Amino acid sequence: MANLKSLRNRIRSVNNTRQITKAMKMVSAAKLRRSQEKALATRPYSVRIRGMIQRLAALTSSDNALPLLARPPEGARKIHLVVYTADRGLCGSFNSSIIRSVRSHIAQLTKEGHSVTVTFVGRKGHDVLKRQYGAITRDVHVGMTRHLNFEHAERIIANKLLIDFDAGFFDECHLVYNAFKSAMTQELTWRQLIPAPVEAIVDDEKKASPIFEPDEESVLAALLPRNIAVQVFQALTESNAAEHAARMTAMDNAVRNAGQMLKKLNITYNRTRQAAITTELMEIIGGSESLKG
Repeated sequence: MANLKSLRNRIRSVNNTRQITKAMKMVSAAKLRRSQEKALATRPYSVRIRGMIQRLAALTSSDNALPLLARPPEGARKIHLVVYTADRGLCGSFNSSIIRSVRSHIAQLTKEGHSVTVTFVGRKGHDVLKRQYGAITRDVHVGMTRHLNFEHAERIIANKLLIDFDAGFFDECHLVYNAFKSAMTQELTWRQLIPAPVEAIVDDEKKASPIFEPDEESVLAALLPRNIAVQVFQALTESNAAEHAARMTAMDNAVRNAGQMLKKLNITYNRTRQAAITTELMEIIGGSESLKG
């Protein structure tokens, strides 16, 4: 049976851990409210600009497709992945789910003969995958959530992607991130960024289309780079909100587990203490009886 000193030390250690995880849960809950508001505020603009690009692309001539809309060549392609993870851990399966998915997709794309490169947004993804994919890593962006504003994301990530695309480093680009659904749910999301996905629109929508000035192609050429910055920033805000939600949930589970462990340890401690007291009493009684005899 464990001695009382080791039990006291373990109870103290678990209690300290419980206090830390409780504080982390409260901090994450406060940050979640702000990051959730920002993620929800950016969604309407992101959806509308994608819809406008789809409409404009469907109205313009396919013979004069802009580079950011041009379909990549058939066969082997150069594919670039922008992987969003957290800079810190202790957030449950937030990072590991993305890492598993990226590994699986890279293996599949390589098997199909495509060339893959990766940009990491967040330290954790790069720390885990740098040994395996260090040779194909293009960029690593750390601390992006400390400056969570559109201009910063556009300058650091989106403009670099546009430069690399114009230089021919890749034909396709995909974003990989956890989208925020609720405080309990995050959805792993793959979104094609370049070329912008375009779906055909029906004839009735074409007839109801507004008149664009100077023309559809000029407006589309101005919107496409803007759309890339918007989608990059939207993924960053979604990932940031999902990270805080995952960390809050993980710390809440840790607090409850620590409480259950403390309860069990206190029961064990009390039983051990009672057993020690009983043993001492029996020894005293036994010694007293022997003196009488």
